[in-house]
Amino acid sequence: MGLGAAAELLRFERVSRSFVDGRSRSITALEEIDLTVQRGEFVSIIGPSGCGKSTLLRLAAGLDRPTSGRVLYDGQPVAGPDRRRGFVFQTYNAFPWLSVRDNIAFGIQRLTPELRDQKVSAWLDLTGLREFADRYPKVLSGGMRQRLALARAMVVEPELLLLDEPFGALDERTRREMQRLLLETVERARCSVLFVTHDIREAILLGDRVLLVGMRPGRILDEFVPSSPKPRTRNVMNDAALVALHETIVNQFPGVDTLPGG
Repeated sequence: MGLGAAAELLRFERVSRSFVDGRSRSITALEEIDLTVQRGEFVSIIGPSGCGKSTLLRLAAGLDRPTSGRVLYDGQPVAGPDRRRGFVFQTYNAFPWLSVRDNIAFGIQRLTPELRDQKVSAWLDLTGLREFADRYPKVLSGGMRQRLALARAMVVEPELLLLDEPFGALDERTRREMQRLLLETVERARCSVLFVTHDIREAILLGDRVLLVGMRPGRILDEFVPSSPKPRTRNVMNDAALVALHETIVNQFPGVDTLPGG
């Protein structure tokens, strides 16, 4: 993106993460990961199931710590969760006992009631959830729950948004709507994004860069930069350069013959 080193927000320096399974065997999920995310950059991460993509996000969020290496945020070691880093999980994670309105407001209780109501109201409108503001998450469709998850993460105005396959369970039409909403939201907020997906087309459509992670132990195998300017639509995927990029990624995808979205 040409932003320069001074704009760097997140850095992984030779990060590895190992776990011990139930049989006391050491399993390496990630190995020697070097990764940077610039301010305002959208980085897509793809790779086979079990390659450590979710672990990478948890390390960036401060929900886990590396076995070796360092994760730096704004030049400082990540020591734990921080409101500057928002997380949207693969599974719906709203508080079922709180209304949609109160779920969105949960992370901004420190604000004055007036400012809190103003921000919640804005996100109800942005996500199209105004009609359901006083309902509970159980009555929401899958797409609405992901809209709620995005609102909960963004209302705190994070500098970095971490998303772990947030649209994987959605139907195609709802998925496209959520992709559009995500791009509009991060553009408005000017935040950085680290986005995990299994869908190669989705990774290309949304990302400024696409990183391909290999099978466990996960390593970054390659980096791709889509040539078409954003915002991109599904129609853009007919562009010869993006078709060629898609085929290149498919051919390099490790250990899988048929891919979702491929």
